[in-house]
Amino acid sequence: QVQLVESGGGLVQAGGSLRLSCAASGIFFSINTMGWYRQAPGKQRELVARITSGGSSNYADSVKGRFTVSRDNAKNTVSLQMNSLKSEDTAVYYCNANAATFTRPSYMDYWGKGTLVTVSS
Repeated sequence: QVQLVESGGGLVQAGGSLRLSCAASGIFFSINTMGWYRQAPGKQRELVARITSGGSSNYADSVKGRFTVSRDNAKNTVSLQMNSLKSEDTAVYYCNANAATFTRPSYMDYWGKGTLVTVSS
């Protein structure tokens, strides 16, 4: 199985920046896509950004030009640099990894427990 540990959440004023990080660990042999999702109160969890092992990334329309996702394959980490934050970015942010393990060789989704980002206006 894969364990994901997130860090970097907190309180920031609108227009400010924040950087989230996530580290994957466990007995696995391959991680394809890693990404970030968020869930605001009363809303469904939605994709924020994701990146493949080859470095291809995509973003939700609402964060394009403001957020940047990156990863370090050697360290099995993924980060999300969030700039020009808006109040509507307030949510719990979850790290996601699509990975194959020796026990379960088919690719499956694994999730972190989430980190809260609060943007004050």
